[in-house]
Amino acid sequence: MKKLLFLSTMLLTLSSIAIAQTPTTLKVSGNCGMCKKNIEKAAKNAGATSASWDKAAKVLTFSFDATKTSIDKIETSIAGAGYDTEHKEATIEAYKKLEECCQYERKAKKQ
Repeated sequence: MKKLLFLSTMLLTLSSIAIAQTPTTLKVSGNCGMCKKNIEKAAKNAGATSASWDKAAKVLTFSFDATKTSIDKIETSIAGAGYDTEHKEATIEAYKKLEECCQYERKAKKQ
């Protein structure tokens, strides 16, 4: 009985860790190395445990603990730093605060 309880506890713990730290990808607009630094920092400030933005693909790959943060919080933080994501748009004020080299071409709003 003790072995069964121990094995059940171990499986539950391992599955929780695997689910909580699943790598996730997200499209994020940006241009340069400074953008990379800012995007990754914004993701980590919102609770991502790791974050790496690919400049060529415009994709952020990150991991997070779902018990501590969410994709929505991470996207909100990135948008707050001035970068549009696939689900959130940075405000004009946040975008204009970016360095000139970081001001990527924004998509026109659908009307």
